[in-house]
Amino acid sequence: MNETIAMRANKVPEVTLTFWIMKIAATTLGETGGDAVSMSMNLGYLVGTAIFAAIFVVFVAIQIAATRFRPALYWATIIATTTVGTTLADFADRSLGIGYAGGSSLLLMLLLGSLLVWHRTLGSVAIATIATPQAEAFYWITIMCSQTLGTALGDWTADSAGLGYLGSAAVFGALLALVAAAYFLTQVSRTLLFWVAFVLTRPLGAVLGDFLDKPVAHGGLALSRYTASLVLVAFIVGCIALLPQRAAQRAH
Repeated sequence: MNETIAMRANKVPEVTLTFWIMKIAATTLGETGGDAVSMSMNLGYLVGTAIFAAIFVVFVAIQIAATRFRPALYWATIIATTTVGTTLADFADRSLGIGYAGGSSLLLMLLLGSLLVWHRTLGSVAIATIATPQAEAFYWITIMCSQTLGTALGDWTADSAGLGYLGSAAVFGALLALVAAAYFLTQVSRTLLFWVAFVLTRPLGAVLGDFLDKPVAHGGLALSRYTASLVLVAFIVGCIALLPQRAAQRAH
């Protein structure tokens, strides 16, 4: 009986254009907010990661305990994953000294491992099947891995590959356009395309965030991280208030 009740509600949003706009805004906020704590406040990547990891765990617990889809709670949890992803990736890449390539490779393996274990355990990683606490736990672990990987990929292309912030944004934007074309023009697995797009929106947000707050000499606009973060928070809150969202349809 309890399992039947748990299976009734899907607490993740339907994947629409609104979802992707808010996802990019949330990932950009994750970059500016994460940098504000670890750099502007001079707390460092390790302390910043500890702070955001604690926030992440709290929000995921609340999200899993919720009885229905609540847009504000869902997007607060997404923001928690992207801020911890920012500081964790920076800690791995810079503080541990494994570099962007090493960090990206390690995080890619963790992401693929999470998806593999999820699929082997529950039989599917599709959004429509996320209707039990166990599926939700896998979902949020996978998202956290993808957010962390996306941060490392963004830094890798912008810094090591020498593309700069706008060049990297153009690359990831073009890749997302290809994913969209595959969605509309081919029969490629929608689940595969979702997770590819989900990963790619994170480095796009990362390089956009860096473009806003990094020094002009490094190719950024040198805007205040606090101001940029507040503007992004206001935009996301406005989207939640003004743009209708509903829970994804559960698989039967």
